[in-house]
Amino acid sequence: MSSSTPPRSTAQAPLRPVRLGTFDAVLEKSGGGVIHLRTKQVLAPFHNNLSEPLEHWAKAAPERIYLGQRDAEGRWRTLNYAQVLNHVKRIGAALLRRGLSAERPIAIISGNDIEHALLGLAAIYVGIPYAPISPAYSLMSTDFGKLRMMINLLTPGLVFANDGSAFARAVAAALPGDVELAVTRNPIADRKCTPFADLIGAEDAAGIADAHARVTPDTIAKFLFTSGSTGEPKAVINTHRMLCSNQSMIAAGFCFVEDESPVVVDWLPWSHTFGGNHNFNMVLVNGGSLYIDDGNPTPPGAQKTARNLREIAPTIYFNVPKGYEALVPLFRADEALRENFFSRLKVLFYAGAGLNQVTWDALTKLSIETTGERIIFLTSLGSTETSPLALACSWDFDRPGNIGLPSPGVELKLVPNEGKLEARLRGPHITPGYWRQDHLTRDAFDEEGYYKIGDALKFVDPDHPSKGLLFDGRIAEDYKMSTGTWVSVGPLRARFIDHFAPYVRDVVFAGPRARSTSARC
Repeated sequence: MSSSTPPRSTAQAPLRPVRLGTFDAVLEKSGGGVIHLRTKQVLAPFHNNLSEPLEHWAKAAPERIYLGQRDAEGRWRTLNYAQVLNHVKRIGAALLRRGLSAERPIAIISGNDIEHALLGLAAIYVGIPYAPISPAYSLMSTDFGKLRMMINLLTPGLVFANDGSAFARAVAAALPGDVELAVTRNPIADRKCTPFADLIGAEDAAGIADAHARVTPDTIAKFLFTSGSTGEPKAVINTHRMLCSNQSMIAAGFCFVEDESPVVVDWLPWSHTFGGNHNFNMVLVNGGSLYIDDGNPTPPGAQKTARNLREIAPTIYFNVPKGYEALVPLFRADEALRENFFSRLKVLFYAGAGLNQVTWDALTKLSIETTGERIIFLTSLGSTETSPLALACSWDFDRPGNIGLPSPGVELKLVPNEGKLEARLRGPHITPGYWRQDHLTRDAFDEEGYYKIGDALKFVDPDHPSKGLLFDGRIAEDYKMSTGTWVSVGPLRARFIDHFAPYVRDVVFAGPRARSTSARC
């Protein structure tokens, strides 16, 4: 049996019912072999700003848990929608008093927690951009060079870290002395720190309503950093229009999120668009409950994730392939964990990389053994610059890899490039550019205003475009060897790992480049 063919028993198992959207492809060809692809379905209306759903759910379901996180004793600490909105307004007033703006935004250098969420939501509410920066730049770096570059690019007026002691070295190395630092705990001894509780404590809400009324779809909500293939940190502008339209695109395919408010247990970092935009905003827009997972795809981290999933049953589960791989043996060994995890799960969603067939089959088998039903796997394609979802597969497919079709409102242009089809995208979910980096913005778009995402795609069936598209490698990662042979790194890597699974977890390809090519290895 081929590794790309699912076992017969799993293929015949009933699929757990879940309401998904259906898309009809509209394909047009133009000169030079260029293909334009969109869906016949029209993008539904979307919110003007991300605070509208928060206000809605604070009225419609005030007591519903919105945010949950374990405290130092391991108990779940939760805030409902009414409490979150109250905190957001108080923090928003404190931010306005500081005169913060796009020129003096907020930088958050610590990871996912309730305080991080409240600060970000408050900034959005009053129209002040914030930038969640990966904690790795502060906690794992030795010279803090990248962090310094980010801080210099942003010129923040306020920086937040949850633990002053943990981030003390980074603060000393990268943060100018005149920039205000707020911390939740352990203030730094030789630097003035504002306790986070002080941001909530103020009663004065003057100016909140006026500031909120000035937030438009084109107001910058946040900056998200990505290095792409250049190595230079780029601050991707994320507007309210981008983020709100993207949630409408997501709902067009994943209709079930509107049927029942999602319950999500998630570790994916908010400094990345998958966790911070796709997942966080999906919960917010649909009035769901987000439990912050303190785990990650490492052996000790997976144990923490399993503990959380043993207590909280998600309705949709997000992870990267390595995260799923780490959980499979824990699911096999723990019946209570399996039963709770699969009990009300509608969808398994993966992104960030290709899922291998062995893991796909293992999770499918576990769901059938536990519930008698298959749980559908879904995925999508996008980037920080696309909010992130641009293409999505919203139908059952028998193996990993189908990234579906452009979501409603998305225009996809496929341009021939070295024997492949290079993907370019246009729509309301696309960034207007990079903050204070006009040269990078110019290079990122073509002459028709399409964003050059850098991925190559191919059709599942060229004669039937509605069957979807497959990822065909990164244009920047592919390289030509001195023999003249092109190496398509992404697809080759996936096939190699699938073939040697479970003995190979990852592989790196390298080879001499032809002198005539400018592609990077």
